[in-house]
Amino acid sequence: MINKNSKIFVAGHRGLIGSAIKRKLEKLSYKKVFTMSKKDLDLRDQNKVLKYLSKIKPDAVILAAAKVGGIEANNTLRGEFIYDNLSIQNSVIHSSYLAGVKNLIFLGSSCIYPKLSKQPIKEKYLLSGYLEKTNEPYAIAKIAGISLCESYNIQYNLNYKCLMPCNSYGINDNYDPNSSHFFAALIKKIVDAIRFRKETISIWGNGKPLRELIYSDDIADACLFFLNRKTSDTLINIGTGTDKSITEYAKLIMDHLGVSFKICYKKNKPNGTMRKVLDVSLAKKYGWKYKTTLKKGLSIAVNDYLKRNLV
Repeated sequence: MINKNSKIFVAGHRGLIGSAIKRKLEKLSYKKVFTMSKKDLDLRDQNKVLKYLSKIKPDAVILAAAKVGGIEANNTLRGEFIYDNLSIQNSVIHSSYLAGVKNLIFLGSSCIYPKLSKQPIKEKYLLSGYLEKTNEPYAIAKIAGISLCESYNIQYNLNYKCLMPCNSYGINDNYDPNSSHFFAALIKKIVDAIRFRKETISIWGNGKPLRELIYSDDIADACLFFLNRKTSDTLINIGTGTDKSITEYAKLIMDHLGVSFKICYKKNKPNGTMRKVLDVSLAKKYGWKYKTTLKKGLSIAVNDYLKRNLV
């Protein structure tokens, strides 16, 4: 269990989820939150990570650091995605164990589940089928991280938990067209269409894939909730349990901004997995549920993008 005086190391504090976790801890007046920039601590370097953790002796570690991206980045940087993520996970999880950390949260992604998984996706469906090829290296790395935590829990009597969120969005999202996820990409495309007076926006594939979204601050809330819970399960899905098509999300953003553009579909580009909605009954059983509605989260995310890109 943790309290306001517990030492908590947040790895990846500058990313979408990591920054949300840091904001949450600061808002709740946690006094001993530790972070390190990438230039000061390469999380792939196990010797340096162990030295750092042994020095600060955290009560808990939240591993939100990862190399992430959308379909194109995952598919073209396959070697980097599997190597960097395996290296980060192995380094932080093993060093946490060696440094005596009993409580750790490892964040992954719903892409760990089979491409043709039953819906909604239960935790037990992991490794029950083939992965989506475009993000297979990233998914394999995350699956390895789950197995590492589970194995350490069994062998070393630890309480390491793996939270698997659905697609996330929110403040401090990545809007780089070469590496962003679909929702951030849609926000950028629609705002840019307004700015440059375009008549159309383009969407990869046919716009029919169904995706589940969760606001980043809700993932941060889940991290703190489960840090304070002893669970019998290592793997826990974090989501809303509802989904919409890519086209529906594009229309929601346009409605929010009071505009309407023709959607052109790039059908020569991959759709990715056609549907992945999480079964979140296990998280609910432990007492956690998301709080932020899509309408509220969308408004915050759009305003954050406008503030960061139109000043």
